[in-house]
Amino acid sequence: MKVSIQGIKGSFHHMVANHYFDSFELNECLTFESLVKSVVNNESEYGIMAIENSIAGSILPNYALIDEYNLSIIGEYSLSIDHNLMCLPNQNITEIKEVHSHPMALLQCSKFFSNYPHIKLIETEDTALYAKNIRDNKISGVGAIASLDASKIYTLQILESSIQTIKNNKTRFVILEKNKNNKMDYDKAALKFILDHKRGSLATVLNMMSDCSLNLTKIQSLPVIQTPGKYAFFVDITFKSIENYQKAVKIIELMAQEFKILGEYKYQKS
Repeated sequence: MKVSIQGIKGSFHHMVANHYFDSFELNECLTFESLVKSVVNNESEYGIMAIENSIAGSILPNYALIDEYNLSIIGEYSLSIDHNLMCLPNQNITEIKEVHSHPMALLQCSKFFSNYPHIKLIETEDTALYAKNIRDNKISGVGAIASLDASKIYTLQILESSIQTIKNNKTRFVILEKNKNNKMDYDKAALKFILDHKRGSLATVLNMMSDCSLNLTKIQSLPVIQTPGKYAFFVDITFKSIENYQKAVKIIELMAQEFKILGEYKYQKS
């Protein structure tokens, strides 16, 4: 079984793959778009994609990618994110002039680096990727932000551990596949719908969900590019009764201009 991730060995996506799957072959992708394309083109059976972080919020382009490529969400995994500053051995933080990492990691650690104005922060494609680059090219005076696993894989020294601004830092990842498998046992769903642009249309749908005993855990809107002023709503809902959920789906299909089920899966409590 092959699993695509954004990043390389030692990345947080790799950690999720290790937690979620018992055994697999890793397919490393540098971008989220190349990740979804690898699943669409049958290069991998599954993909793992970060979708939101407790500090930085939703990763909006990833919602659009899942929708555009018609992938199905079949599961989720919430991972505690612990960011560590690492470099080649036998250096201290005063010798570090640059730190390279993924933009989300830099954002999540911004408060820590405000105490070190001499350090220049530089964006790269992946947390673990630059850790590997430091090791492979023996780059002194430069650090990376990555996981503890990455420091072990690439034999780097940790200068400071847990440098994220908020210590209870979690990222939710979704497990993707190309073909939707009809599951009998699920209690969470990801939906997308577009409504008429008129007063009360969204409130009516949300009230109906409440009447059907659905619990709205997330709502996110994205502009419909072809129609300025109109928005697509992406919602996550949990429920105890599949019958109530299926009833709500039928009603939304009648109310919405466009409707899609992005995934039905088991809810993972954080």
